[in-house]
Amino acid sequence: MMIKVSEQDEQRTVRARAIGLLARREHSHRELTRKLADAEPQTVAVVLDQLQAEGWLSDQRFAKQMIRQRIRKGQGPLRIRADLLAHGVDSSVIATAMEAEEPDWAEHLASVAEKKRQGTVFDKAAQAKLGRFLLTRGFPESMVRQYLRHTH
Repeated sequence: MMIKVSEQDEQRTVRARAIGLLARREHSHRELTRKLADAEPQTVAVVLDQLQAEGWLSDQRFAKQMIRQRIRKGQGPLRIRADLLAHGVDSSVIATAMEAEEPDWAEHLASVAEKKRQGTVFDKAAQAKLGRFLLTRGFPESMVRQYLRHTH
């Protein structure tokens, strides 16, 4: 015997699950849609629209939180932007959030590089290795080259 769940009950269940996820940390709209994929897509869309209208769900807030977190981890603007795009955050939202955080990327790059170096001998091989490290962290090549040019 199959028990039919009413649409209203399903919405309540999906809403409770979504709020539970949001209580733990911020999520992007796409992320929540994926995590709630076992429910009816139309129900998920309705619930997420309601949560967005009520201020529970915000891609802008998610982007700002993720930018701050990734800066603390020593990541650069290219990597952070790519990760936000992968989470389904719109480019305009990313640009606004990046401007709001206003990090000094050159200073951040120098801080990450100095932490990585920690007084090691800085020959050509070490310089190349540090450059590759900074590129994989998501710093623009021009910024990495400029830093390496002015560092001995």
